[in-house]
Amino acid sequence: MSHAWMPASPCGDGCLTEGDPVVAFPRRALRVTAAILVVFAALASAPLLLVSWGRERRIRLIFRGVLRAFGVRLDIRGGEDFLTAPAGRGALVVNNHISWLDIVAINALRPMRALAKKEIAGWPVLGGLVRRGGSIFLDRERLTTLPATMASLADALRTGSLVSVTPEGTTWCGLASGRFTTATFQAAIDGGVPVRPIALRYRLADGRETSRPAFIGPESLIASLRRVSALRGLVLEIHVCQEIAPGRAETRRELAGLAEAAVHSALGTVQIPAQPRRRTTRRLPAAPLASPPAK
Repeated sequence: MSHAWMPASPCGDGCLTEGDPVVAFPRRALRVTAAILVVFAALASAPLLLVSWGRERRIRLIFRGVLRAFGVRLDIRGGEDFLTAPAGRGALVVNNHISWLDIVAINALRPMRALAKKEIAGWPVLGGLVRRGGSIFLDRERLTTLPATMASLADALRTGSLVSVTPEGTTWCGLASGRFTTATFQAAIDGGVPVRPIALRYRLADGRETSRPAFIGPESLIASLRRVSALRGLVLEIHVCQEIAPGRAETRRELAGLAEAAVHSALGTVQIPAQPRRRTTRRLPAAPLASPPAK
């Protein structure tokens, strides 16, 4: 951590669920190979992605191909208006952040730009797709670059782009979650666009929630890829919440609170709101009663 405001999560190996069903090693290797082939095919067909006709459908198929390669099934709940809306209407799309699979799943719903940490650009498998998707990269270690990045985000929203943002700032295990930071919500206010909250939950085919897809702690992307490729019957449950219209919140803090509450409501979880500190006043001891005058 290079400064006090760097996002951090207490989640680590101790958060990972135990006893989740796995597939045999040959199938794991086949899954990783299939995902790499999907990405290479996408990069090779990049010129076709510049053609506007059918572009969104082609990009969506690429991301769904990555999910299918890893054996991930999508369970989409709600959001018919969002899934069928025509392109050209900007919105800030925010979700709870658990795994590198999050950004794949969001683009499998609707292809969009992303506000991503700059390290993602160098990731294997996903880095090329994220770069070609028009991502806005954030240097979390240099706070001086934040105003310019937020201005770029507001411009993208204002000109009709959907932009995916993870306001927690870092990944959590899914069994626990972080608070939504407020900076990106100011970009939605400045851009005059709605906010669309999306809630994500990873579970197994039998309904049990699993934290094994989480990308947490100091582990490498390769280690996380291996763990995801081993899971049997992984289901990604996606709740597309109602959009928060422009003007509904007066401040970015209020807007972030509305989006966070929508995500927790969709998942059926409870988030205790931060309590303002009470200002205590030091009470002086009462003055002693005056002694009666001597007679």
